Amino acid sequence: MNADLQSVPTKTHRDENFPVASQLIAARHRPVILAFYHFVRAADDIADNPELTSEQKLAGLDRYEATLTGQTDDIGVACALRAILAERQLSPRHALDLLHAFRMDALKNRYENFDELMHYCAYSAAPVGRFVLDVHGESERTWLASDALCSALQIINHLQDCGADYRNLDRVYVPLDALALEGTNVEALGAEKASPALLACLHKIAARTGDLVQVGWQLPSLVQDFRLCLETAVIARLARVLVNGLRHRDPLSETVHLPKPRVLGWTIVGIGEGISHCARRAGSRIAMSGKGV
Repeated sequence: MNADLQSVPTKTHRDENFPVASQLIAARHRPVILAFYHFVRAADDIADNPELTSEQKLAGLDRYEATLTGQTDDIGVACALRAILAERQLSPRHALDLLHAFRMDALKNRYENFDELMHYCAYSAAPVGRFVLDVHGESERTWLASDALCSALQIINHLQDCGADYRNLDRVYVPLDALALEGTNVEALGAEKASPALLACLHKIAARTGDLVQVGWQLPSLVQDFRLCLETAVIARLARVLVNGLRHRDPLSETVHLPKPRVLGWTIVGIGEGISHCARRAGSRIAMSGKGV
């Protein structure tokens, strides 16, 4: 593999379902979040490359880790992230956890049950939220809600892309026991339209993902940074809208991604909800101080 190709991600942060270092985030924090994103996206492209063998994917991911940990300077995005982490005195632990998830993708194409899927999300999704929280100096007490929200975002992406993942990568994140319970199988994901059995399965997973969104809904009220509170409120709102859509639609035959005008509209709603979270928290602090607590 060519190192230059490995360093150029196929997507940018503007192509994602959810905001990544949007203008809501303070300017001083955006460069490190974007450096993290570019590293993660480029590494993820290796794991998702259908032209590479598992061995080639693992070798490429090892090169990313070697550069991130200072053993080489081979990978540009890893060098950039390593430098800014050192400047900000941040650990590479979350990026290393994501590399672990990508190694799982290189070797594993099926998930037996929801617990296995959540184990994957603990490495593929939770580290993203934890990193952003660390950048802002937030308490680890926010991690439970953040992990739930980030895992929900990951599974939403899995449901949206379940047909393409199966056809292009032979990768299925829909738990096998959930498919079997409805009397269907992975081959049903290759159809142009979901069968009633597959649709029932996908809708049940969406409902379960909605429970994760509900836990993650608490995150904005726990975040101390005002601008990050707004960002997380927007993400939580978009997650709720998307998961509600997935509970009723067919991702094989219908568009389940939100068009930009709707994203903008729900972003405004999310900002309003974030402001309410912050106002309630400020009111509670004033009340507590008035009591001499």
